[in-house]
Amino acid sequence: MNIPFLDIKASNLELREQLQAAFDRTLDSGWYILGNEVKQFEEEFAAYCEAIHCIGVGNGLEALHLILRAYGIGAGDEVIVPSNTYIATWLAASYAGATPVPVEPDARTYNIDPMRIEVAVTPRTKAIIAVHLYGQPADMDAINAIGKKHSLKVIEDAAQGHGARYKGRRVGSLADAAGFSFYPGKNLGAIGDGGAVTTNDADLADKVRVLRNYGSRVKYHNEVNGFNSRLDELQAALLREKLKKLDEWNARRKALAAEYLRQLVGTKFGLPFVPEWADPVWHLFVVRSEQRDAMQTYLSAQGVGSMIHYPIPPHRQSAYSGLGFQQGSLPVAEAIHREVLSVPMGPHLSFEQQKMVIAALQTFQP
Repeated sequence: MNIPFLDIKASNLELREQLQAAFDRTLDSGWYILGNEVKQFEEEFAAYCEAIHCIGVGNGLEALHLILRAYGIGAGDEVIVPSNTYIATWLAASYAGATPVPVEPDARTYNIDPMRIEVAVTPRTKAIIAVHLYGQPADMDAINAIGKKHSLKVIEDAAQGHGARYKGRRVGSLADAAGFSFYPGKNLGAIGDGGAVTTNDADLADKVRVLRNYGSRVKYHNEVNGFNSRLDELQAALLREKLKKLDEWNARRKALAAEYLRQLVGTKFGLPFVPEWADPVWHLFVVRSEQRDAMQTYLSAQGVGSMIHYPIPPHRQSAYSGLGFQQGSLPVAEAIHREVLSVPMGPHLSFEQQKMVIAALQTFQP
């Protein structure tokens, strides 16, 4: 039996009838851009995130980019970002014309370390983007305190955090604004691309709505230089059906994560650390080993799929060679990217399949 890293198809098949009905409803409506499905999804997802406003956009990168643009952040400004993240977090700052300034993670949680942020603040700093990496919330109270002290905007990159809670509060309502991705592999995934901004800031919400639609709130009247970044009406309809299942699917992930943590204690690789204030949704279950590549090869031979999130940190990508970071300049992130491996995790991974994954991990000899 081959065990896939993630079975996206199974999630869609579980909701085949509901998704088909949503497709038919959208097709029959005759309205395919910024219609009722987007409006309803925005209301429902805002309520789910315990936020006041939600604005559907084209994808997660554009969600972050439009937040920065709406706050007037651009050329000459700096945005603090995690050194340990997917490159989209950095690209959002670059798209806005700002410079990403990396800060190393807490070596236990892999999320940005609040203790290191303040040292990176300069007169040019305008915002902090905190990523809820692997579905575990960052330490937002500490980060917000730094933002308040230095009059900085604090933005959540919640692309992997749909449904996670921090001290009982839902991700997406923990800072000035949050950007979500609905890439198909996310906990709440579309059948294609999609994203959203959530916020309690009415002025920001209004500006993002204008920016996402060519800088226009009235057709053919363009107030600013905007963008074409609109959540598709069909994707919104499909996401509305999936949102109804999100908590149940996240609960399945949590049960699998608990079993991994129980069964893998004492193995020769690192396991996730969860602070007592965090309620993660386990977008990924990540183990760590200095023999990561050998582990991945071994798992593959056992029929177990895995992925590396992420093999190359942003500062070592060719895209950011102009920033001048050398090998070893951000050692915590570099070590993480050398050693982490994501093992099968998802709401449709059966416990029988998980037993095989656990057995393979237990028998791996570094």
